[in-house]
Amino acid sequence: MVCGGFTCSKNALCSLNVVYMMVGLLLIGVAAWGKGFGIVSSIHIIGGVIAVGVFLLLIAIVGLIGALNHHQVLLFFYMVILFFVFLFQFGMSCSCLAMNREQQASDFTFEKLLNSTWRMTSDVTKENLEKQLNCCGLLNTTLDQAQFDSDFQRCKAPCKARGQCYTCGNIMLEHSAEALKILGGVGLFFSFTEILGVWLAVRYRNQKDPRANPSAFL
Repeated sequence: MVCGGFTCSKNALCSLNVVYMMVGLLLIGVAAWGKGFGIVSSIHIIGGVIAVGVFLLLIAIVGLIGALNHHQVLLFFYMVILFFVFLFQFGMSCSCLAMNREQQASDFTFEKLLNSTWRMTSDVTKENLEKQLNCCGLLNTTLDQAQFDSDFQRCKAPCKARGQCYTCGNIMLEHSAEALKILGGVGLFFSFTEILGVWLAVRYRNQKDPRANPSAFL
C-alpha cells in the first residue's frame, strides 16, 4: 500500500503519539529537575510547563487509542484539543525563552517571595544548601540586608575561606535560567510537530478502513 494510505496514516499517527508521550515525560522531568532547586518552584511558568507535559501525555494516550481503533469521536476530540495544546505550549515556550536571569532577579515580588521562603528555612537547611552550592547567603540586596549579613557570618561554605563567595540566590537563578532555556527550546521545537499531528488526525479520520468494507479492495 502506498504511503498516504490508511495503514501508513495509522502507523504515522501512532508513532507521532508515542513521540508526544516521550516529550510530555521529558517536559515533566526537566521541569521537576528545575523545581528541585527551590527557587524555580516559585515561577509560575514552570508550573505551566508541567501542566503542558501532563496534558500532552494524556492527549497522546487518547490519540494512540483513537488511532489504533480508528475511533471517530476520540480522533475528533484529539485533533481539537491538540490544536489548543499547540497554542498554549507555543506561548509557554516563548515565555520560557524570553525570561532570562536578569528578569527573574529584577522582579521585586519574586525577590520578596524568595526572601520570605529563605527566612522560614531552618539554619541547618541553609548551611547544607550553602555547602552543597558553595555559596553564602541568599541575595545581597537592600530588601533584607540584615538577614544576608547574619547568614554570611554563620556561613560554613568552603568558598568563605578563600574570601570569594557567590550568593546562593545568584547561583540558583543561573540554574533556573538554564532550566527555562531547555524547557523553552524543547517545547518550541515539538509544538510545531503538533500541527502535523492535527493534520494526520484529520486525514486519517476521513479515510476509509479497508477491513470494515472488503469491497473497498475491488
